[in-house]
Amino acid sequence: MKARIVSSLLILAAITLYCSSERTAEPSHEHPRYTKISADGEPLKPWQGPWSCVLDHQNNLLWEVKTDNESIHDGYWTYSWFNNHSGEENLGDCYFEPARCDTQDLVRHTNRDGLCGVKSWRLPTHAELQSLVEAPTRPSSTHIAHDYFIHIKHGDYWTSDSDDQLPSHFKQFQIGGKAVNFHTGQSMTLPYRNAAFTMLVSAAPNLTAIRLNTPRLSSRTSVITQPKENNK
Repeated sequence: MKARIVSSLLILAAITLYCSSERTAEPSHEHPRYTKISADGEPLKPWQGPWSCVLDHQNNLLWEVKTDNESIHDGYWTYSWFNNHSGEENLGDCYFEPARCDTQDLVRHTNRDGLCGVKSWRLPTHAELQSLVEAPTRPSSTHIAHDYFIHIKHGDYWTSDSDDQLPSHFKQFQIGGKAVNFHTGQSMTLPYRNAAFTMLVSAAPNLTAIRLNTPRLSSRTSVITQPKENNK
């Protein structure tokens, strides 16, 4: 009887110790390419959140992170391709414009708000967006690092590349913009009037100081700092 009690106590102690170690263990490792960035421009650990941007160390870029909260960054909003006088205005679907939406609307609103401390947001080039494509981690995932780029849909995402010849089934529109599909990982040219998803990008300044494992960077150091004006 005593042996059974002692055995039970040892098992209980082992379970308690295991659970305690599980709670204190870090749930993931630093990503070799990406760092989460808060809306205020603060670097986050891989297991922290919420985050509004992703820093791409490989390409020296800062990426917009989509949401599901019906803000201007909601991943469900779609946009026609438009840039000043080129493309098609207001043929996408969103709630933050009185008319329907185009890519220039998202760029304007995001720069106005200064997402992650940056006001130089734009459409990515085809090469930039295509560089995010990677094999999905599970069958239902999109072709992107899903743990960092959340709310990415199984659909087409606009790039800044334009005036490309359209395939024959779109020949009545002649030219369009290039897009990347994160369901297939493939690229295609679409008519400007198509309602497609959009993820913005910006150049990321001060990259040499933005590594979470670098002692120079404290937990309160802002990642994105605007250059000081020269008053001379």
